[in-house]
Amino acid sequence: MPSGSRLMRGLGGSADVAAVLRCLRTLYAPDLPRQALEEIGLAVGSDVPFCVRGGTCLAEGRGEILTDLPPLPDCAIVLCKPDFGLPTPELFARLDGADLGPRPDTAAMERLLGSHASDAAGVAVRLAWQAGLLRDEITNLTWDQVDFERNQLQLPARTIPITQMLADYLRSVYRKWTFLTGNSTNNCVICSDRYHKQMQPQAISRIARRVLDEVGQTNVRLVDLRHDYIIRQLEQHDWSYVARITGMEIRSLQLHFAQYLPNGRAGPKHSEKSGDIDEFKLWKILQAEKDTPAGLVLWLTWSMGLTAKNIVSLTWDQVDLEKNLIHLPEGEVPLTAAAKRILAKRLQKRTEDLHVLLSAESKKPMDVSRVSRITRTALIRGGMENWTLRDLWTRYEKSNWEQKITEAIRRSGPITRSQIMELYGQTKSAAYQRLRAMLDKGLLVRVGYKYYLPDSVVPPERQQEALYEYLKKEGFACRKDITTALQIETEQCSALLKHEVDSGNLIKVGQKYYLKES
Repeated sequence: MPSGSRLMRGLGGSADVAAVLRCLRTLYAPDLPRQALEEIGLAVGSDVPFCVRGGTCLAEGRGEILTDLPPLPDCAIVLCKPDFGLPTPELFARLDGADLGPRPDTAAMERLLGSHASDAAGVAVRLAWQAGLLRDEITNLTWDQVDFERNQLQLPARTIPITQMLADYLRSVYRKWTFLTGNSTNNCVICSDRYHKQMQPQAISRIARRVLDEVGQTNVRLVDLRHDYIIRQLEQHDWSYVARITGMEIRSLQLHFAQYLPNGRAGPKHSEKSGDIDEFKLWKILQAEKDTPAGLVLWLTWSMGLTAKNIVSLTWDQVDLEKNLIHLPEGEVPLTAAAKRILAKRLQKRTEDLHVLLSAESKKPMDVSRVSRITRTALIRGGMENWTLRDLWTRYEKSNWEQKITEAIRRSGPITRSQIMELYGQTKSAAYQRLRAMLDKGLLVRVGYKYYLPDSVVPPERQQEALYEYLKKEGFACRKDITTALQIETEQCSALLKHEVDSGNLIKVGQKYYLKES
């Protein structure tokens, strides 16, 4: 059975676990009941009990509640598997989100927390209900990730603020475990009450289920406590803050929590950004995400200007690490040092698929919409909730365009809009808008129909003043001298001098110009 087929997880999965357990029972404990063997298998995976039992069964609960059924009649069964993987955690997370389930009763939860003040079940329930942690996050949480000074849980993918009450509670739990074990080397936040060792995810689900049943919350699951935390946060904070502290993608928030969002949407539509980008904040995001698909996309977009479409279609035969180039259909793009390091690292883990960008779970190519979602989530986690991948590309394009224009003027002198249109294939309107933006930012100065660098010409608003100052100092000047002094073209100088003579401010004698007062 192929891995990822969701049929007992294929070779190396639950079917093999069940086979090993049955062999061990035959060799060492032939009298062990099948039910006991199934319970052992449940600690490894929800579908192992079925694999231990075999035959035809109805599976309920998480797959551990089995009812024997009559064998299937002789028949043909067609199984269809798509050409992409379906990672179990992601699959069930989406199913959980499709139906948020019941919200826990607050009074019942308070009773539960009061009666389980310091045991493992109390810790697990608090972390899910009061901090929004997933089961695997609860399992793997360590004391190094609990920042008592700032009242935060610092997970690999996000930082979660916690209340002073929860911080004080966790501090008391830490002291208790240290006292019971006699040392502080046990770094797991949640440990078995009996063995003082890290608990497995299935065991955490069982103890949470047990204590929830005690207070009448029989239909509430551990994930429902996290959903309730998300809803409470949405009632108090904006969507971007909630997405950042919960690690949820924007699409998931919109799909599953629309009724708690303003207008049912998580965030505004794309709009032109007028403020400067916080490059230090972006750099921190790039560092945090450098080993993820989102990090690769952000690096290639921000530092090299690749579009999402370029990136999802990029293959390894387009990447030349020796020459530091990426070969795109529209031309070659130089590799930055940071992008080269990331690509070289990914090349070492290359699969048979030729695509550079593969999903972290299924190792399959990603589409543009998926790329947009994962980068949006990464930006939100880093505190840049108002920015999108498109915004970063737009900023790169603007910066790159400005650099091209500046270099062209330095190389060949002042430039006209018509030359811009011809050199870079721009329409009249596009060229005007880009040049207008550079004028507004003070990157260019327009004199007549030509564009100059600010330090290479006297701007029109200062030309009259500069002309008068020059003539006062020199006494008189020819047109050539004034052209050089003002750093403008001959035609523009002629127009300026004619206007000043016609206005009566200058007197022309032969080829020389004088101030009237002189």
